Formats: sequence, C-alpha cells, structure tokens
Amino acid sequence: MNKKTDTNDFDSFADLMNGVKPLKQDKVHFKQTAKSKKILQEREQKLHADSYFSDTYQPYLPDEGPMRWSQDGIDKHEVKRLRRGDYVPELILDLHGMRQTEAKLEIAALIRACVKQHMNCCNIMHGHGTGILKQQLPMWLAQHPKVLAFHQAPKEWGGDAALIVLVDIEDGGF
Repeated sequence: MNKKTDTNDFDSFADLMNGVKPLKQDKVHFKQTAKSKKILQEREQKLHADSYFSDTYQPYLPDEGPMRWSQDGIDKHEVKRLRRGDYVPELILDLHGMRQTEAKLEIAALIRACVKQHMNCCNIMHGHGTGILKQQLPMWLAQHPKVLAFHQAPKEWGGDAALIVLVDIEDGGF
C-alpha cells in the first residue's frame, strides 16, 4: 500500500466523523429477578410434602377387609366410629386425574387446612383407576404426624374409592 493513500483514507474518515460525539456508555448490571411469592410458596409446600411422605415407607396395613389404620395410642373405637360414619367430613379432596407428586402436595395442603380451620375430619377420594393412588394414599397418610386414623369411607362418602381421615387439630392429641 501506498503511504499517500493511507493518509488520504485517514483524512477522509476524519472528515466524515467530524462533529460526531461518542455515545455515553450505560452501565447495566443484571440482577437476579426476585422470585415471586407464589413460586416460593409452591417450593415450600413441596418441601413439606416430601418431608412427610416417603414412597418407600411401608406401615403395617391390613391385607383383608376395608383399608384402616390408626396411630398407636388411639382408641380402636375411633376407627369404628369412622367406619360407621359418625364423623362427617368437613373438607373433601378429590384426587381423580392427579399424579403422585401432585397428590402428595394436595394431601399435605388438606391436612394443613384441617389443622388451621380446626376441622378434625376430612375425606380423600382417590377413585378406582389404575389403583396407584389407592395403594399409595394409606402409606402416605400413615406417615403424617397429624393423621390420627383413617378408614375406608362409608358409601355416602365414596365407599372403597375414598378414605375418611381423622386429623389431630390440637397440640396435645385427641
């Protein structure tokens, strides 16, 4: 290249840029967006549900007859009262069409709602379906510290497609 042409190119560029001001650089620091309250609540609920409900825990449940269970120290008469329908469920949860993870969250939320609203009896409808929720639901309920007892629901509350649950709403028990 010729030295003369280089200086001409530089001079012509300088003439073109005459009067142009440099742009002011904005400094933008990207922060992590604050997590929404809903996302944090869902994460907390999932944590609570996972801490209560294990899929590997196997409580002693009956092989024959209707599904039933009670915590140690709970009078067997309470389970009999559940079977007869003496307790009227104040809250009803329908698990039809839910996956296991969704069902765990809903069950934990139902038990929290029972305690918060001082309702000692609820009904959980699992349906017939493939039987996965029907099989897992008693195992999950037996693990929760606030569940005192459960029994297969009477016909008017779902029969063998539902469980009626007795919940401890007091700190000292029932």
